[in-house]
Amino acid sequence: MNANKNVNHVRAGSPLLSGLLYASVWLAAGAVLLSLLLHYGGLKEDGLPAGALGIHGISTLAGGFVSGKRSGFKGWYYGGALGLIYGLLVLIISFLAADAALSSRTALLLLIAALAGSFGGMIGVNWKK
Repeated sequence: MNANKNVNHVRAGSPLLSGLLYASVWLAAGAVLLSLLLHYGGLKEDGLPAGALGIHGISTLAGGFVSGKRSGFKGWYYGGALGLIYGLLVLIISFLAADAALSSRTALLLLIAALAGSFGGMIGVNWKK
């Protein structure tokens, strides 16, 4: 008989930091895929902004999933927080690197990141092991 059958195991590390790490990996993979589609595929430069928003959404969905799964509760909260932090980091980096101004696309990025992260967190909490 296993005495530790009903014991909850606590994982080391922050759910938000691990989610940001996974979101960064997905962002890098998406950027490589988008650049390959631009170079070798039929993608035109006009489609880059929509593709970039899609990649940010997929990245925050994956990061929110990991955050929700690691936290074990309040997946929408951890995923939404991850999405907002991710969006703010992307905006800060784009402002510092490319001197990008605030626009309606900025608000759209934050909205997509927060919603996708929240949805990913809800899926991650309810995912069966």
